[in-house]
Amino acid sequence: QVQAVESGGGLVQSGGSLRLSCTASISLDDYDIGWFRQAPGKERGGVALIRRRDPATHCADSVRGRFTIARSEDKRTAYLQMNNLRPEDSGVYYCAVNRSDEVMRLWVFPEKGSWGQGTQVTVSS
Repeated sequence: QVQAVESGGGLVQSGGSLRLSCTASISLDDYDIGWFRQAPGKERGGVALIRRRDPATHCADSVRGRFTIARSEDKRTAYLQMNNLRPEDSGVYYCAVNRSDEVMRLWVFPEKGSWGQGTQVTVSS
């Protein structure tokens, strides 16, 4: 199973932007990739995902129109571009990569995943 590392988090004011990266040592072109987040005291939930062999992407209702998921040119990184950030976007962001339907399963059952350290995003009002 490929390991991917999240980075790019930080502190930003409301209305600002951040770009998160989910980077692996190999090409992720044949992998589903999902971004998830967990705020303090809340359950982890899906934010955006991109499926293997399908350029279409999907975003949660709460971020649609503000967040975009995309693959890098070398296919080793998946970016989450976050614009017009709001305080409620604060939390730890995690990525999940898998060649099977595991990312889709985690979208429905995020509590069943094994997660890394993630990257912290804090949006101040």
